[in-house]
Amino acid sequence: MYRTALRNVLAHKGRLLMTALAVMLGTAFVAGTMVFSDTFGKAMRENNSTSYSDVSVQVVDTASGATTTAEEKSEKSTVTLTDATVQQLAALPGTAGARGVVSGFTGVADKSGGLIGQPWTARGVNFAPGPDGKDARYPMAEGQGPKNGKEIALDRRTAEKGGYKVGDTVRVGSNGPVLEARLTGVFTTDDPVVNSGGTLTLFDRATAQQLLLEPGRYSSIVLTAKPGTSQDALLSEVNQKLRPEQQIEARTGADLKAEDERLIEQSSKSIRTMLLAFAAISLFVGIFIIANTFTMLVAQRTKELALLRAIGASRKQVTRSVLIEALAIGTVSAAAGLVAGLGIGAGMQSLIASLDDGMPTASLVVKPMTVAVTLVVGVLVTVLSALLPAVRAARIAPVAAMSSGDQPASQKSLMVRNAIGSLLAAAGIALVAFGASKGNSDGRTPVALGALLAILGVFVLLPLLSRPVIALVGPVLGRLFGTPGKLARQNAVRNPRRTAATAAALTIGLTLVSGLTVIGASVADAVDRTVTSSLKADFLVGAANNMSLSDQVPASIAKAPGVAASSPQTMVSWKLNGDSRTITGLNADSMDKLLTVKMTSGSTASVGQGRLLVDEDLAKSLGATTGSTVEVGFGKEAKGALTIGGVYEKNELLGKAVVANAEILKHDPQPYLAGVLVKGTDGESPALKKALTDATGANPVIEVKSRQDLRDRFSQTITFALNLMYGLLAMSVIVAVLGVINTLAMSVFERKREIGMLRAIGLDRSGIKRMVRLESVVISVFGAGVGVLLGCFMAWAINGTLESELPGLATVLPFGQLLLFLALAGLVGLVAAFWPARRASKLDILASIKTD
Repeated sequence: MYRTALRNVLAHKGRLLMTALAVMLGTAFVAGTMVFSDTFGKAMRENNSTSYSDVSVQVVDTASGATTTAEEKSEKSTVTLTDATVQQLAALPGTAGARGVVSGFTGVADKSGGLIGQPWTARGVNFAPGPDGKDARYPMAEGQGPKNGKEIALDRRTAEKGGYKVGDTVRVGSNGPVLEARLTGVFTTDDPVVNSGGTLTLFDRATAQQLLLEPGRYSSIVLTAKPGTSQDALLSEVNQKLRPEQQIEARTGADLKAEDERLIEQSSKSIRTMLLAFAAISLFVGIFIIANTFTMLVAQRTKELALLRAIGASRKQVTRSVLIEALAIGTVSAAAGLVAGLGIGAGMQSLIASLDDGMPTASLVVKPMTVAVTLVVGVLVTVLSALLPAVRAARIAPVAAMSSGDQPASQKSLMVRNAIGSLLAAAGIALVAFGASKGNSDGRTPVALGALLAILGVFVLLPLLSRPVIALVGPVLGRLFGTPGKLARQNAVRNPRRTAATAAALTIGLTLVSGLTVIGASVADAVDRTVTSSLKADFLVGAANNMSLSDQVPASIAKAPGVAASSPQTMVSWKLNGDSRTITGLNADSMDKLLTVKMTSGSTASVGQGRLLVDEDLAKSLGATTGSTVEVGFGKEAKGALTIGGVYEKNELLGKAVVANAEILKHDPQPYLAGVLVKGTDGESPALKKALTDATGANPVIEVKSRQDLRDRFSQTITFALNLMYGLLAMSVIVAVLGVINTLAMSVFERKREIGMLRAIGLDRSGIKRMVRLESVVISVFGAGVGVLLGCFMAWAINGTLESELPGLATVLPFGQLLLFLALAGLVGLVAAFWPARRASKLDILASIKTD
């Protein structure tokens, strides 16, 4: 039986080719994902390996970083690291050296005024020369380090990108005024920021403190231990010396390095998990192909298997022989997939490097776990997919099956299948509808579980659905394509199980693709309507990296020519009736000129009277109405009360609560400044945009965005995310196409006598080709159509769980894109049928008719 099984593999290698390719592609995706994530982790670890080479203990002022939220701003500590702290720590018995470090966000403009690199990888630090005038961390390749506020040094890569040479004038900026300085030096460094494609600017100490923090303040202090003193011992000395303040943290270099490696490992695992999810989808699609292939092979070999039973083979032996075929195919395909996975891993690394030229790379990492997982997954998926066909093969009776060329599914088995599918689909739809009705995150678990049940139910019901749906297009096919069209429809509904298994592969892909597309269109529409309906301002001025703007920016903008009204958009974190809330601040006199606020009670004029406006959800949460008083914790120990002056409809631009900037400044003189809203005397115009850009000193990290710019920015984000998902789903679509090709090719072999008879009674070769192609197109469009409907339903349910987070979210169906998906599915079916149709048309008439 073992020899028989292996001979069957070799005898049917052409028919098993597509199955092997499906397994190979799925396992290649798995192997490629694991190779890429391991290689990416290695590259990041190597990139960060020298980060703490000179650090025994690092003392960090955690409140000195760039403020990107109102909560961070409200939690700023008054405890800072100063020269006195540096001297205090340098005097510790175990300290060999202490260096104060100033670090913060710093963007570098190129010669056209644009920002070099990405805003989140732009950093500035202080140049800390020793007695010899050199800083070991930043060895100069050209020139020398900065000595005053009119000088800077740049890393070599940034200088090359900007086209700068020593002696050139360079414009750099943080969140406020721009500094124009002479480039005195170009340095090399192993700093991870630079190695990852970021920019690094060196200032003299006083300038760095003035620009990035405040005079006399450091963001961290680096200590080097004396020989014989361990890092832990020095850390103990440091902790005894420092006051136990919340915003001051001391850690050893070993701990910092281990923490970085842990974060890198987490990042690698997250990437791996996401990619493996899409690999699992490809393998899931492959299951349909494998099961379909072996089912058809068993049906085609009915006489052969019956003969084996007649000469003494047991049911177990027949089952085992089919599974051995699957094992052989799975092993070979998984091994090929492992090899292909190395190419995929290398390709993904090259793709990431092309998208960001600063992304670190490393030689490919192939761990034993990757090899083992790839081989085991490939073999298991193949063998398990072939298990049911193997069991069916064992049930072939030695005598009853001797004269049967095919054994169609019984009506009873289909009835049982339909009953199970109906129960699963009904339960799933009910759970999805229940979860969607919640309108918040509480509904996500029911929606996820319901979606799984509904999809499984629909898959089980596909044979039942295929007959009436395909029958609907029968008259159209007959009128447009004549006899080949009628035959194509009959062939598609002849074996509903096979049609369903072939269509299911495309259904999976189109469910995910259409669902993502509908969600993307719905979110984009909600944001667009928010911007269109709520924002009266012509421009929004903000920092490119979402950090707080300098408090000098609003005054400069208000004085710009062409500005009719402007308002800083500040944010603070206050406690309302004991719970922390983010409060938005606006100028009371210009609020109505810049924003449209739909009030359900009260008025926006009350903001000028020092009152608080809240949205409907917050009002409900507080149990308050217009005129109510709420207790307010202003941060630290300050407390008070505010009267609610009105309740407004949900508004993404305003957030949950609004108060006048004047009221905020009473309690927090330096709130988080998210941006500045501007209304022009002549509306939106290029002249006004230029005036605003000039008012910010043409700072490369401060953006002046119109309403259309805001729409485009969000649209680009959505488009990028969708394209990424489409790319990851492409593998499953390719596997689905292989399934269509495989099914049609084997179906042609199975129907050789029928095709020969059609040729004999007058159907020419072009008619045969047209029949096979139309059958393929019908099955493909049927599977895609079911997938599109499922995807739209799932998107509607998911949108229901997002309503509380995205006000105004409604399900939008992009009919153009959905119709395009169906058209592409038809094209896929047409292309997939090319080889089977050609093969069918070339069958010899006499040889086909006499086929047993």
